[in-house]
Amino acid sequence: MKILHGTWIPNSSDEFIQAGNFYLWVETDTPPRQQKNREPNRHPQQLNKDDLSTFLSDELGITPKNGSLSRDIITKYFILPSTDVGVGEAFASAKASPRENRPLPSVELTRYLETEAPTPTTWQIWAIDCYQVNPIVKLLNDIHFLCLYSTETQMGADLLCWYHYSQSVRELLHKDRYIPTLKYRDRSPLKAKGKKTSPSPEIYPGWEIVSEVYETKIQQYINYLPLACTGGLNAADAPIEFYDKETLLRHFSECLLHDYVANTPIPATFEKKIANSRLITGCLNLQNSAIPWTDSQAVTIYKQWQTWKQKLVAAQNNSTFQLCFQLQEASTQTPDRWYLKFIVAAKQDPSLKLELDDYWQLDSKTKQNIHKQFGKEFEKDLLLNLGYAARIYPQIWQGLETDKPVGFFLTLTDAFDFLAQSAWVLEDAGYKTIVPAWWTPQGRARAKLRLKASPKKSGKSKAEKGLFHLDNLIDYHYELAIGDEQITPQEWQKLVDAKAPLIHFRGQWMELDLAKMQQMLQFWQLHQDTQPELTLLELIQKTAAANEELEVETEDSLAAMMLNLHDPSQLEPIENPLLLQGTLREYQKRGVAWIQYLERLGLNGCLADDMGLGKTIQVIATLIVERADSAKISPTLLIAPTSVLGNWAKEIEKFAPHLGIKIHHGSDRIQELAAFKTATGECDVVITSYTLVRKDSKLLQAVDWHRIVIDEAQNIKNPAAEQTKAILKLPSTRRLALTGTPVENRLLDLWSIFNFLNPGYLGKEAQFRKSFEIPIQKDRNQVQSLTLKKLVQPFILRRVKTDKTIIKDLPDKVEHKQYCNLTKEQASLY
Repeated sequence: MKILHGTWIPNSSDEFIQAGNFYLWVETDTPPRQQKNREPNRHPQQLNKDDLSTFLSDELGITPKNGSLSRDIITKYFILPSTDVGVGEAFASAKASPRENRPLPSVELTRYLETEAPTPTTWQIWAIDCYQVNPIVKLLNDIHFLCLYSTETQMGADLLCWYHYSQSVRELLHKDRYIPTLKYRDRSPLKAKGKKTSPSPEIYPGWEIVSEVYETKIQQYINYLPLACTGGLNAADAPIEFYDKETLLRHFSECLLHDYVANTPIPATFEKKIANSRLITGCLNLQNSAIPWTDSQAVTIYKQWQTWKQKLVAAQNNSTFQLCFQLQEASTQTPDRWYLKFIVAAKQDPSLKLELDDYWQLDSKTKQNIHKQFGKEFEKDLLLNLGYAARIYPQIWQGLETDKPVGFFLTLTDAFDFLAQSAWVLEDAGYKTIVPAWWTPQGRARAKLRLKASPKKSGKSKAEKGLFHLDNLIDYHYELAIGDEQITPQEWQKLVDAKAPLIHFRGQWMELDLAKMQQMLQFWQLHQDTQPELTLLELIQKTAAANEELEVETEDSLAAMMLNLHDPSQLEPIENPLLLQGTLREYQKRGVAWIQYLERLGLNGCLADDMGLGKTIQVIATLIVERADSAKISPTLLIAPTSVLGNWAKEIEKFAPHLGIKIHHGSDRIQELAAFKTATGECDVVITSYTLVRKDSKLLQAVDWHRIVIDEAQNIKNPAAEQTKAILKLPSTRRLALTGTPVENRLLDLWSIFNFLNPGYLGKEAQFRKSFEIPIQKDRNQVQSLTLKKLVQPFILRRVKTDKTIIKDLPDKVEHKQYCNLTKEQASLY
């Protein structure tokens, strides 16, 4: 077992601006080898330099930057809890001197060794070979993803905490929650008694994160950060002192921001704009960030920056009003006369809004009453706020060309730029932007393709009891639409040819992506000469993939079917089966109805109720109902872990004693094909184990099973396992999976279960990994996560005990006190 550890260690230097590095090391369960002349402070359970280099290359896929990974592996020192007692308990095969201090194994390694760690008696510094991680965020993300797949590699609590914190910082950086900063340092010598010394200032340019979310995260992670994260040192003779957690987190964040800015390419157009700004150019030239400014102009710039920052914060925090910007749309006759109106709103009562063009027309007495709401220095604060906003959105300067600003006009292009970019930047800076309703997510009309589907009317229908079936085909065609309105190809082409970012169409303005519209038109034209058909599974796939550019519209019967699939609560619960020796709870009746509904559609599902909610009795009820309604049907094969085979048999005998049961297990089980077919033909349920499915695969594959049920379905989470392959070969059109944990660690667990239930529905394994597993678990892609959720939702029924609709059906808790008396011998020993 390999446990990956790591932490951030600031560099040891006298420089005012300190850098730092993230160091990774590996703890192993390999017993410490006795080495002659071994350094007394080297960690005995670490991967040494050569082994670490091999591990990084072979297991983590890290490639060397300078020809060899060994060059990036250096020795660092860590303060770790140590003991000279109980070493044999932690490392059973170690032949260590009882007087020799040893570092305690990590919690993760202790858990793996299934032993108790000794009590620490001292803190000691240990030398460890470490890999210098770069780039930090990407590599931590990759390591986290790879550990999900490995049974022999695990992240320690220290490394896992840094992984989660680095992801939080990355999100803040992607949202541009930082500003240029200047740090002041006075290098004048200490004052002699009775003498004055002139200041000797140094100004260091850089960047700092400014965000309430950031401050909240810092406070959270002060509590989360393990002590091991604060014990990294650069020298063996350093004192045993831990870093302050808040200081370490902030330093790590600042260095990440430094690297983020340094590695961001600057467009040439932007470089021209900032050419005359020493502050911005200095902050961007981070290669020289450790070289201070010492001239007199630097002090002036620092004072200007300090004033700007203080006013920026004060304007937002101390102001009694909030500055708002409302974009008013242009008419079709004057498309280049959009108007950005200035409005103020009281912070204590946001519903109280005042347009500035109304304010400037008020008499002095009315203005005094307004100042009671917005502050005595309202006009001064207003102009300051507008000035700060203009630094974020320079177009605002147009409205400040008068001493009584009310707003200003924008061209069509400028209005689009405001909506697409500047509005949300102003919002993030604390201002309020009011945009037209058609720009909001709820009111926005988008160009899209509309897929209209209806059941195929011609051909032989395989519908069962009037219900649509998997084998029925669906007719569909595409339409061009904007919002809820269908439009003609000619109208569509006319919009594309307009080549404007904002279009006035059928009474309202809207944003159109002309490149995507052209692609949609070509796609629509390609499908006009064909008569396409869909299967039910393909329709569900297209519905799940529907987005802003594709809408799926179904005929009434299909719409009702899709509603039932996505919301099982719409299904009518079954009546309690007459032959069931027990009473189903309401949610269990609905669960049986769900299983039956899917099977009538030719689909297969996964019953994923919480443990204790009665998955077993729902399966038994399904068996009773189908055998009461149908003529003689072939048996159901139930596959379960060996430990619960007897439980299944007892539960069936208890609730459905009329059902014939055969347990295929043990050395005396039938292994002759003809006899096995005869025996299974005389019963309703055959129960066997996962192990025997693999061993007796030919025997079990010879029977045409009515249904295959797999209990504890996570047993087939590995698609490459022989027992999984054997189960997939079993003949049956009806399949049911039972599990309380459809996903344990990897999304591939889910794919493997679905490959059993509805083969091909989630694509091939490699395709699933590329489309879903990697984007979701590695890149945190929310779009793909939502798509996968919509894909699997119709096939997974999961109820939990905390659900209010379930709690009311559960029996009251019953407590029994059971006293265990000690024997005389036990009492005397106690």
